[in-house]
Amino acid sequence: METYSSAVGDFRRARERAGLQEILGRLTGKSTELLSYEDVRQKLRASGVVSRSLREIPVEAIVGSVGRYHDFTRNFLPKSDSDQDRWARVKVASSDMGGLPPVEVYQIGDAYFVHDGHHRISIARQLGADSVQAYVTELRSRVPLTPEIQPDDLIIKAEYVDFLNQTKLDELRPDADLGATCAGQYQKLLDHIDVHRHYMGIEQEREIHYEEAVAHWYDTVYLPVVEIIRELGILQNFPGRTETDLYLWIGKHRLDIEEWLGWEIPTSAAAVDLVDQESASWVRTAGRIGRRVLDIVVPDELDEPATRLRQAMDEATEPLFANILVGISGDEMGWLALEQAIEVAKHEKGRLRGLYVVPEEELADSNEALEIRDRFYWRCGEVGIEAKFVIDVGPGPIAHTLCERARWSDLVVVSLAHPPEDSALSRWGSGFRSLIRRCSRPVLAVPGQVTPMSRPLLAYDGSPKAKEALYVATYLSGSWSIPLLVVSVAGDDINEETLDDARAYLERHQIEADYVFTDGPVAEILMAIAQDQAIDLFILGGYGGIPVVEVVLGNVVDTFLGSSEIPMLICR
Repeated sequence: METYSSAVGDFRRARERAGLQEILGRLTGKSTELLSYEDVRQKLRASGVVSRSLREIPVEAIVGSVGRYHDFTRNFLPKSDSDQDRWARVKVASSDMGGLPPVEVYQIGDAYFVHDGHHRISIARQLGADSVQAYVTELRSRVPLTPEIQPDDLIIKAEYVDFLNQTKLDELRPDADLGATCAGQYQKLLDHIDVHRHYMGIEQEREIHYEEAVAHWYDTVYLPVVEIIRELGILQNFPGRTETDLYLWIGKHRLDIEEWLGWEIPTSAAAVDLVDQESASWVRTAGRIGRRVLDIVVPDELDEPATRLRQAMDEATEPLFANILVGISGDEMGWLALEQAIEVAKHEKGRLRGLYVVPEEELADSNEALEIRDRFYWRCGEVGIEAKFVIDVGPGPIAHTLCERARWSDLVVVSLAHPPEDSALSRWGSGFRSLIRRCSRPVLAVPGQVTPMSRPLLAYDGSPKAKEALYVATYLSGSWSIPLLVVSVAGDDINEETLDDARAYLERHQIEADYVFTDGPVAEILMAIAQDQAIDLFILGGYGGIPVVEVVLGNVVDTFLGSSEIPMLICR
């Protein structure tokens, strides 16, 4: 049987643990305080008794007090020596009577607040009880409350309550959960709704009722972004955050990128980039650090090719080259790139993104730059193609600027005014070679003439980069309804079975093509076949060997760049 003196000893040990818990709380930044019932009730505007009943409740879910939230820690350890006698007597009485009588609590959401029975709860917790009997008075709240709630969270919960009171979203869409983890987020959501309502009114030429705008915003703006978050599994990269947090972060990230780019990008692209740039995952963090180190210590010519997420052609549902980045140099060769890009855009119903790079800020507003911009818009308007033009300042190599922006495009089209010459020194310093090796998207090189791209030749050697060229050639032949010629030239690990692999893939996608297997010097043979077959587009894989060896000895791609007069689509 419990004695008073032993109960006093238990109390003193509980007091010591309370002191240690408070010290630990200060070190970790996690509150050890009980929540004030009245403070929570007011902030959450909880009201209207739902029910009152006697039932078992989990002690872990008791997080606050009606009037004694300063007297106990979050784990109901006593904080004042003055409680010793009362605490010990209740401990003895609970032993003598064979248990503790029910306590009285208020319930808001899944959290409970003690009205009567603080010492009983404290003793139950010290005895290791999982639950206690309680008379529960449940109140109604528009915002869910969980036992994990911290004092700082109440500010966010209060903002959520105000948001729901204003929008009535919980009534319009009962399944909606817009919980956030940062203060100030709900005002941003209200701003989004106001902007959406404004444009709804312009589009529909009428006054839009507020609740109608709220529901329409949720259905057509908020939910599609949340679906992207779920489909891509983005939330797992941001532990402790919510879909609403990610909705706002993705929107802000997208606006920042678009402001820099000068044109719009898909929400899904902004979402993927946000994960890549901001994820707390150690793998992604290490990858970001690694890329920065490589940018500093590895010359362009030795940099490994950028990784591209391929889309198998049997899964393609949209145009492959919807967004086309065109490098505009200002000379006549540069305008050939625009003309070739227009040919692609006509087939793809795509959008052109013109880029003119100047070395210094003051040149961005020069007459020359503005004349180039006007000529670009005039030509795109003449053929009825959607276009945007950006003048960027890039003190470094132009290839770097193109590569940075290529991430937000599907295809890069540039004139081949300065191909690498046939020497190691020329290849080492070639900006065009650097572009092809670094660029994360296919590059369409225009050497001197614009063609309708109606008769492509795919150079296929079975390598990973040639396989991506095969994917692209399959798409172009099927989507553009143009005949395809596939050529394999015998060499190390390249035989007729190599060509058969390409044939099988094309036939699986119901693409009819002609096939040639031959031997000899690769570049010369391909050039000869192209001339004989009236080829007007080469499709080939990019650099695939060891970078330093390619720089010294050259590559088939280098030969093409230096001698072809036919546009070349070089795939990654």
